[in-house]
Amino acid sequence: MTDFRQKLFHYRGYTPVPFLLVTVVFAQPVLPAFFIGVLVMAIGEFTRFWGVAYAGPLTRVTGAVGAPSLVVAGPFSHVRNPLYVGNILLYVGVGIMAGALSPWLVISAAAYFVFQYSMIVSLEEEFLEKEFGDSYAEYRRNVPRFFPRFTPWRSEKAAGQSVDWKGAIKSERRTFQAIALVTLLIIVRWVW
Repeated sequence: MTDFRQKLFHYRGYTPVPFLLVTVVFAQPVLPAFFIGVLVMAIGEFTRFWGVAYAGPLTRVTGAVGAPSLVVAGPFSHVRNPLYVGNILLYVGVGIMAGALSPWLVISAAAYFVFQYSMIVSLEEEFLEKEFGDSYAEYRRNVPRFFPRFTPWRSEKAAGQSVDWKGAIKSERRTFQAIALVTLLIIVRWVW
């Protein structure tokens, strides 16, 4: 029997679609909230982009949970799940920007994605614990799951980890396109 968390992991790229459709359909943007939402989205995408630059394109896999190495540098030295934190900020930013069913849609979307990512992260953590043992246990003790620490955790393992900005741009193309499309649809809805 398939683990429910594995199903959530597999379909995590599609679960935002219903929320985004409702957001666009019920969008009632107002100028200040629109710009605040854009700012929150920008912070979310920067967080994702920075994480992908360190973790690489394997963050997009939808099959089995896996990792070739334990990434502890860059944003991973502040929070264990920067891509999921970035995603939640993106979704909240879209909701604020759209003013859709405010604040209920933002609250329900944030609650759903916190639930979803908590389930997925528990599955990923089981894998990381088995794969990387004591190294992961030490990392887990020092770096929070979702709420970033202000100072980076210093680990000897971080010294050998490199950043690939070009690879991050390539990997994040779909995310950039989705952000642009949703923003455009909300603007069109606003104008009409």
